[in-house]
Order: sequence, then structure tokens, then C-alpha cells
Amino acid sequence: MSAKKLPDQIPPDKLALYEKLVATNPSVERKGTALPYTSLNGHMFSFLSPTGTLAIRLPVNEREVFLKKYKTALMEAHGTIMKEYVAVPENLFEKTENLKAYFNASYDYIKTLKPKATKKIKPATKKSK
Repeated sequence: MSAKKLPDQIPPDKLALYEKLVATNPSVERKGTALPYTSLNGHMFSFLSPTGTLAIRLPVNEREVFLKKYKTALMEAHGTIMKEYVAVPENLFEKTENLKAYFNASYDYIKTLKPKATKKIKPATKKSK
């Protein structure tokens, strides 16, 4: 029996760039350890893949402009194309000042979405004898 392969650790330089980007918006908190991400009201709007690729969720108009301007593609994760997420090219990822406008646009877009319902765990009821 072979042991399961653990996911590769995110490259430290990419993680540092992501931390720097998230810090540009004081309203946003980075979450996750194995998969760093940002979310609001139950909607994720950015994440860092295990290989260090940054994905940002953008509204359709900004997404199309971004894809053409930076000659990139939609983010693919686990064999699935994530239709609202763009894969940020490495040369842009390294330019926090240029990237923060897209990060903030992503945050603003998520604020327009209806919050996801939270799952409440019902307390266990005592059985009567």
C-alpha cells in the first residue's frame, strides 16, 4: 500500500506576494493555511493554488478586459475551469501596485452578491424514555 502524496508546499515567495496583496485592503482577511484564500459573506474571491498561481474572481466585463490585456486564461483547478476566476500572470503578480485595482474590483464584485446561508447545527435532542 502506497502512502498518499501530500500536496506540494506553496512557494514561499508566492505566499509572500499574496500576503502583500491582501494587506493592501484593510477590509480583507486572508484565510486558509493549505489553500490561502479570501472570502466575504461565504463567497471566495481570490486564492493561491498549491503551485503558487493566483486566481482572482472578476465580474464578466472586467474579466474579459483582464483576459485580453494580460493574455491569460480562466483559472483551472482540479481539472475544472473556474468560469469567474482569472489566472494572474506571474509578471503581474509581482506588481502589487498594479494588481491591487483588480483585487479591489474583485472585493467590490463579491459585495454585490447575496450572502450565502450559513449552516446551523441543530442541538441534539434528548430522547424520552
